[in-house]
Amino acid sequence: MSLVILRVVAVLALILVLINPASSRRLPAGDQPIVLLDASLSMRGANGSWSAALDSARRLARRGAVVWRFGSRVTAFDTTPPADGASQLGPALEAAAGRAGEVIVLTDGDLDDVTGGAIPSDLLRRPRVIVEPRPPFFDAYVAGVAGPRHVTRADTVRLRVSYGAGGIPDARSGRRNVTLVVRSDGRELLAQRVALPDGGVLSQELTLPASRIPHPGWSVLEVGLDGVKDAEPRDDKREFVVDVSLEPAAVLFASPPDWEARFLARTLTDVARVPVKMFVETEPGRWRDAATLAPVPAGDLTRGARNARLTIALGDPERARAFTAASSRGALLLWSTNGQTGDWYVERPLSSPFTSALAGVQWDSLPPATAVTITRDSSHTPVVALTARLARRGSPRPVLTLEQREGQRVATVSAAGLWRWAFRGGAAEEAYRTVVAALVDWLLGQQGAASRERAVPVALEVPNGMPLVWRWTSPDTSRTLGVTLRTNDTTRTDSLRFDPAGRAELLLPPGVYRYALGGGGGSEQGIVVVETYSDEWLPRTPALTAQPGEATTRLASVGLRDRWWLFILAIAALATEWTLRRRQGLP
Repeated sequence: MSLVILRVVAVLALILVLINPASSRRLPAGDQPIVLLDASLSMRGANGSWSAALDSARRLARRGAVVWRFGSRVTAFDTTPPADGASQLGPALEAAAGRAGEVIVLTDGDLDDVTGGAIPSDLLRRPRVIVEPRPPFFDAYVAGVAGPRHVTRADTVRLRVSYGAGGIPDARSGRRNVTLVVRSDGRELLAQRVALPDGGVLSQELTLPASRIPHPGWSVLEVGLDGVKDAEPRDDKREFVVDVSLEPAAVLFASPPDWEARFLARTLTDVARVPVKMFVETEPGRWRDAATLAPVPAGDLTRGARNARLTIALGDPERARAFTAASSRGALLLWSTNGQTGDWYVERPLSSPFTSALAGVQWDSLPPATAVTITRDSSHTPVVALTARLARRGSPRPVLTLEQREGQRVATVSAAGLWRWAFRGGAAEEAYRTVVAALVDWLLGQQGAASRERAVPVALEVPNGMPLVWRWTSPDTSRTLGVTLRTNDTTRTDSLRFDPAGRAELLLPPGVYRYALGGGGGSEQGIVVVETYSDEWLPRTPALTAQPGEATTRLASVGLRDRWWLFILAIAALATEWTLRRRQGLP
């Protein structure tokens, strides 16, 4: 009977080891507190509470607490002043949720991701929150500057400036009537009196001749508030980078003016990074500047086309033949929007000069073209880069052709409605930008087109504490690039390491940097600016208030295989059974 009992015990022990049922046990709540210290710029802004929060963190650390800093990212504790341009509490709470112990948040309450449900409510209820709010203060600031990125010396620069005020209301005229000033290289270019609002943001358009900018090429315009006495001067100005050329690099003639011309001009400015001048024919034989609608003499149109590196005739190209004929030195793009209407779906032929550049385009997801011009001219044998089929049936018709005419590069687009790709956004907009970039790259391929750059900054100006982001634009596989950044005083060399999505980040202190990418032959260069401005400087109502937190306990799951005594029991039962069987002379 004893042998049977021992055999059953051993078999049951082995079955339990194979099944491995789990049990749970509670871990103590206060083993090692975790302190999340707000290290965003608001903590050292006007009336900031960095010193008080740092003293509290040190006191808790002496009691055995682990201290983490959070802002735009989560880092280990150190005592350097805050430098992050954002206050993201969510990632820090998620990292702390995997550890036992009390969670303590030290902050001024000015957090970006607390409202709107960005952080789950159960995660937000757990920590004990200690808030050191900033005392109210008056602050006037420049919220943003928008305008044309590429202009010529003859253009007028139109800047849309957003400015506002917040904090304690103050009725004194010295704080309500201020001056918006535009400067470049320390020289005042424009000054205009404005009135500050009692709260919120207003917009003001500032216009100045581009000829006032001290020198051609890349320049930095500083737009600031003068005559204001507020508690936070670091948000009183913003920077805007503009490229000034002696002549427009691209001239666009649109007849008639339509959405195709507007989207093409905007995309051409973005992807080719060259100044674009657009003229529209509003009445037969009457051409106007698209920006001001001022009439333009025929001589100026001819001279502009003659000096441009790229001339574009869109709509009815014959209406601009008198001007495009003068562009024998530059490249020529003829874009016809009149043709057979229908749903024409664009496709890439099996063999095309744009095969590598357009490899990532999802053609089936693009809206159809609305019309295609059917040409039967057999005197030219151009290279077909794109085709389209009516309702996805029938033989494909060429909609983008490339050719050389007496040494001049000429591209012809015979499809209308491609602007809807950019209007839809997302993948369709990226496809439109890719096609335009590939087209301009081919047209200006021998003239140093800016679209041949391997990487470009996503934004030329970024707020304080935020990284500069570069985007890989070359059809080649992304790789690490060296970059040299120069200021008036220093020169630094760094590396751009691109992720699988083709993005690289570089965190720099405030300043104006002239950059040059390594191995680019000197052509891949420009200006980027890290501003002193930050949203963290602005007076804002705390989004998070003090709370006691919840008593935190943590359940630890323990499998039966982790119980050492179960293995001892199985071995002992089997060994005892074997010994008894031997003594009784059993096999």
